[in-house]
Amino acid sequence: MHMKNGVFRSARNAVQLLLLVLVTGCYSFSAASLPGHLQTLSIPLFADRSAAGVAQLAVTITEELIETVETRSSLEIEVNRDRADAVLEGILVSFTDEPGQLSSETERALTNRITIVVEATCLDQVEGTPLFGRNRFTGFADYTAGDYALQQEAIDASLEQITEDIFNKMVSGW
Repeated sequence: MHMKNGVFRSARNAVQLLLLVLVTGCYSFSAASLPGHLQTLSIPLFADRSAAGVAQLAVTITEELIETVETRSSLEIEVNRDRADAVLEGILVSFTDEPGQLSSETERALTNRITIVVEATCLDQVEGTPLFGRNRFTGFADYTAGDYALQQEAIDASLEQITEDIFNKMVSGW
């Protein structure tokens, strides 16, 4: 009898685990999560008011958001904002590259921190209501001071954080 209870408990646990995996795997931000009237989204090029002089930063964040929306939702990207059901707009507010950790011996930076701040809004043009109002999104990453390749990776990681946060904010309103 003791052996049967152990087998039964193991089978029950396996079934519960399988159900948990199936339910979790079915959750996504697809058409079922979108309001029925939202089919298209326009993401105009983000404005760059950072005065940082970093080439292509506004283009990169805009392109990453477009790619995220295309791959993680059922929305179609509409180039013409007037024909889109919703519009996601943003401004690159600031870009900083500042010393992080200092060497105790030389007092020179061992690491630098990239910090990027973006403001974004998303408007449901069909209903005339915001999916979310003006919000600030910040991404940051550290890199070894003086290493250009790692600096670029830190910029990419910061933009990825911001893209993820904006997308999550947008879909949380659905």
